[in-house]
Amino acid sequence: MTRHLYVHLPFCAHRCGYCDFVTVVGRTGQHGAYVDALLAEFELERELLAPELDTVFLGGGTPTFTEPAALERLLHALPRAAEVTVEANPETVTQERARALRRLGVNRVSLGVQSFRQRLLVVLDRVAQPDTVRRAFYHLRDAGFDNISFDLIYGIPGQSAADLEGDLGDALDLEPEHLSCYELEAKPGTRFTHAHGEELARQADAMETYFELVVERLVAAGYRWYETANFCLTPDLADGRDLRARHNLAYWLGRDYLGVGIGAVSTIESRRWRNTPRLQRYVTALLAGRRPERELEPLPLEVQRRERVMLGLRLDEPLAVDGLTEALDGAALERLERLGLVRNSGETLTLTARGRMLGGGVTADLLA
Repeated sequence: MTRHLYVHLPFCAHRCGYCDFVTVVGRTGQHGAYVDALLAEFELERELLAPELDTVFLGGGTPTFTEPAALERLLHALPRAAEVTVEANPETVTQERARALRRLGVNRVSLGVQSFRQRLLVVLDRVAQPDTVRRAFYHLRDAGFDNISFDLIYGIPGQSAADLEGDLGDALDLEPEHLSCYELEAKPGTRFTHAHGEELARQADAMETYFELVVERLVAAGYRWYETANFCLTPDLADGRDLRARHNLAYWLGRDYLGVGIGAVSTIESRRWRNTPRLQRYVTALLAGRRPERELEPLPLEVQRRERVMLGLRLDEPLAVDGLTEALDGAALERLERLGLVRNSGETLTLTARGRMLGGGVTADLLA
């Protein structure tokens, strides 16, 4: 039985140009009905969940944009877990909302900062200003949150290495427990790529430099580089706590998880399905007592092995290769080991620091 639950809340005040998540703009009058549908799906699938959960993650969209009474009703109805995370955009975090989240059992917040440079926030279509981010952070601290994560983006059109250095410095000044630092991925054909295509090409050439800067700066500040794009304070700086994102860690370790909501994905017992991304179809089906339309994805053993290698090698811990050897290219493994990119004990594989910098390219070579 799975111990990890993902809940998708798609509503946003507006859609950022670079975003390709399943989102719905506005629709405040439909938030209550959507929560009704979420809870109906949860009841239909409850038997797939263990009696006690390790993690619950509310993602979006902007979960904290959800109408307050509907969000409170949802949080009150969901099972408790050791880690309960809610994603939030800074402009939605008021003093009252922060206190309500904490009162309702949330113990971790992932704050969508993206940048502290105002002109770059404008490029990203973000509403929050740098002071909005700081104010939201202090509201969360005042409400008692001692596990706050920041999302930062690099490779933004118009960004320089100095801008990224400034963003990292501003983030570190606030001392969040966790940082997720992602390179900007703008999907072809979107209005964002149409507006910034030439600059995005220039930024692509700088991604390796940006990545090295992120790792060097955060590791020097006492953060553990535990996953390709994720960093947490080391236990000696965090009162002995392991501050890795436990929900995402479950994905990277190949654990089963249940997802509810439009566009949500579930992977359970070698089965994977994705809910319809269409809001009305989802709500109508569940309020009529039916499961929503779903896209089923076959997960043959070969695919499971490859995914386990690809995700496991993103972590800083050794990957046990028992049962995975058929997914590996033996000749490539020997070559990469000679090049100092992979450590192979015979029982486990680990990317070296240099191998981790090259990341996906090394893993792709390893796969048979």
